[in-house]
Amino acid sequence: MIVLEHVTKLYGSVIGVNDVTVELADGAHGLLGPNGAGKTTFLGLVTGQLRPTMGRVRVFGVAPFGNASVLRRVGYCPAADLTIRTTTPYEWVCYLVRLSGFSDADARVRADRTLEQVGLAAAARRPLSTLSKGMRQRAKLAGAIAHDPDLLVLDEPFDGLDPVARHELVELVRTWARTRSLIVASHLLHEVEALDAGLAVILGGRLVASGTAAEIREMVDAMPAEVRIRCDDPRRVASLACGLDGVEGVRIDAGAVVVATRRPAALYDGAIAPALDDGLSVTAIVPGDRSLEGIFGQLVRLHRGVKS
Repeated sequence: MIVLEHVTKLYGSVIGVNDVTVELADGAHGLLGPNGAGKTTFLGLVTGQLRPTMGRVRVFGVAPFGNASVLRRVGYCPAADLTIRTTTPYEWVCYLVRLSGFSDADARVRADRTLEQVGLAAAARRPLSTLSKGMRQRAKLAGAIAHDPDLLVLDEPFDGLDPVARHELVELVRTWARTRSLIVASHLLHEVEALDAGLAVILGGRLVASGTAAEIREMVDAMPAEVRIRCDDPRRVASLACGLDGVEGVRIDAGAVVVATRRPAALYDGAIAPALDDGLSVTAIVPGDRSLEGIFGQLVRLHRGVKS
């Protein structure tokens, strides 16, 4: 469905994406990365809004940039909020459907049907300025799917929503993804996991991992966990840790000992407890960050061939 071959996008001297090569088949895909990782640039290339500086982009077998035949098959929900607050969701969706080549009559029918589908029928004729963030997100989603695209592209679609609205929109997108293709960009791993989507992780404009959520978690879990130990004699603790089974790296960072180990429990018995017996003062033991940001950091180190 989507092919990027050695694609780089530059904004002057700033790199948006850097030498990305990936193939995405039909189905649901999650694009993961922290803010500034290059997700929106990637989606801009896929949706034909951006032309690559180098490399080749193909969507449904052809270049999407400036290609109306491709763009009609793509629905796009941007991360940015709707700013024309005097218009209504109904007017907004009608306008987008007409841009896809439908008549005024068809656009009106599709707008009403889709706004009801996303749970916005009762507020369809209200100005956007009177709607909550969650309702405006629903209006954006309606505009992306009303022309019945083959590929739906969502950029941070659940950002800023309360838990109830997030759950309802996740379920709506899950229903969509059962019969059509989907790309969702997010910085929250659990949102993408809820969609049963394959994952592509992007960092600093580079694609550093791809696979299922389980495969990426397994990859990360197979790497040594980092434990940061703050004490009054870091060299002594580092010396004790170096000889332990399961330890794959030791370094001193900002006065703390950072140990990469596959056996965190053994680290306490073999290094921290003896240090305490010797009279050392240990003020903090901090396990490695297993949040999404922490996983990204681990993936970057794995990508660069650095184990600790």
